[in-house]
Amino acid sequence: MAIKGVLFDFDGTLTVPGALDFPAIKRLLGCPLDHPILEFIAVQPPDCRPGLMKILEEQEDLAAESSSPNRGAERCLQILKRRQMRLGILTRSRLKPIRTSLERFRGITIDYFEAIITREMSLPKPHPDGVIKAAKRMGLSPGELLMVGDFSFDVISGRRAGAVTVLLTNGGVSVMASHDPEPDYIIGHLEELPDLLTHGS
Repeated sequence: MAIKGVLFDFDGTLTVPGALDFPAIKRLLGCPLDHPILEFIAVQPPDCRPGLMKILEEQEDLAAESSSPNRGAERCLQILKRRQMRLGILTRSRLKPIRTSLERFRGITIDYFEAIITREMSLPKPHPDGVIKAAKRMGLSPGELLMVGDFSFDVISGRRAGAVTVLLTNGGVSVMASHDPEPDYIIGHLEELPDLLTHGS
C-alpha cells in the first residue's frame, strides 16, 4: 500500500466504545433508534433544531469527560508518528469534545494530527467531503489515505472518497450491513494497524 497518512474516526475508534451512548441520546432527542442523529435533527422543524442540538452537544461534552483511550490507541499513534505517517481525525462530533478527550491520552497531543475535521467543517460521514478535506489539509490525495473506523459510515465515506478503508471491530463482529461496501481490511484492535501498514495484509 502506498499509504502516507492515516485518518481516524474518533469515538469508538481512538477512544473506548460506549462513552457516547447513542441509544440513550436518541431517546433524549426522540430520534428513532434506526436513524442517524444528525440527519434526524436536520429534518426537524427549524424552531426545534437549536434545542435538539443543545441536548446533543451537552451529551457529547459529558461523554468526553468520561472517555478513555481505546486499547492500543496511544502506542499505535506513537508508532505511526515515528514512521512519519501523517495523522488525522474525521468525526461527526465537534472540536471541543475531541480536545477534552485527547487530554486523557498519555504522550499524545492535539499537535499529533495534521487535520481534525469535525461536523463544523464538513458534511458529516458517510458523505466523502470530510475525507477529501482531510486529505487536502494533510497534503495528500484521498488514495494515499487509510480511513480507519468502527462504523459503517467510516468505511462508506472512505470508499466514496477513494481512500483505503479499515474497519475496526474492537474484538467483536463486523457492523457492516449486506448492502454496505466491504472494507479493504478488518482489524480487531488498533495494535494490528502498524503491522497492516507494513505488510499490507
